[in-house]
Amino acid sequence: MTLRQLADRIGATIRSAQPSESEVMIERCAPLGEAGADAVSFLANPRYVERLGAAKVAAVIVARDVDTGDHTALVADDPYFAFREAMVALHGWRGHPEEVAADRDGSRLVHPSARIGSGSRVQPLAVICDGVTIGRDCVIYPHTFVAPGVVIGDGCVLYAGVTIYDDCVLGDRVTLHAGCCIGQDGFGYATHEGTHLKIPPAGNVVIEDDVEMGANCAVDRATMGSTVIGAGTKFSNGVTVGHGCRIGRHNLFSGMVGLAGSIRTGDHVVMGGQVGVAGHLTIGDRAQIAAQAGVMDDIPADTRVGGSPAQPLTDAKRRHIHTQRLPDLVARLKQLEREMEQLKQDEA
Repeated sequence: MTLRQLADRIGATIRSAQPSESEVMIERCAPLGEAGADAVSFLANPRYVERLGAAKVAAVIVARDVDTGDHTALVADDPYFAFREAMVALHGWRGHPEEVAADRDGSRLVHPSARIGSGSRVQPLAVICDGVTIGRDCVIYPHTFVAPGVVIGDGCVLYAGVTIYDDCVLGDRVTLHAGCCIGQDGFGYATHEGTHLKIPPAGNVVIEDDVEMGANCAVDRATMGSTVIGAGTKFSNGVTVGHGCRIGRHNLFSGMVGLAGSIRTGDHVVMGGQVGVAGHLTIGDRAQIAAQAGVMDDIPADTRVGGSPAQPLTDAKRRHIHTQRLPDLVARLKQLEREMEQLKQDEA
């Protein structure tokens, strides 16, 4: 559809120095860094407006008070809702896979269009949908579901009960332990007039080579573009990665780490168990985050932090020691108050 048609559809106004821009054909929504002349993007936070500088995008959806410079804008009173409407208009909702064909014994369900490399084994009760590509020497355990369009590299192991949603990509030698879910919808909703409206995710998940995930890990698909897990990264059990995150190479995440959306981590980042990271933050190379830390700000490279909110680890330890002394300090304070009261009475 044209930019004008899209603007009418999402309730936005075109702001452009060139009237002809309204007739540009729009095919998709895309992140600013991955957009092109056929795409619209979305700028949620005015503090990121500098990212527009080098962006090649047909138009960007913004609030009325955001200055986009020479870039064409789709201006809306509720830009997040307008973005949601654009996603629905341009990408729609994911369909469901067509029925797959069973093997002769009826135990394996492998679509005839699926391509399975030499030496790979699909065990009974696994489901392989249409358009799937599986490389050489892979093992797909029972009750694993591989949705349409998934690409799996060589030497991968998917243990029982793994689910790979449509169009996700696994590199070589990826190991996913039981119960992992890759590519489910992210937690993306536009709240409009008191109602939470789902944003249809049009992205996917890309897991690079030599990644291993423990049981019951979950990686959300990106709203636009890809959620990426970098090569050599290892997760313990129960790690959750929100939509649009880009995890660097050779990261180590202990059990129950939880990352909100659009987080960037560098290479060789280490997170202890139950670390929580707020959305849209950047964690630098080789940063180390102690267990149960609550990360609410960017973490520079080569930094060790702990506590909640996260702070330099030495400070966190010092505060922890002081906290342990609080009962004794409170008792001493009360004793001093009693003694002061007694002195006042004696002087009277």
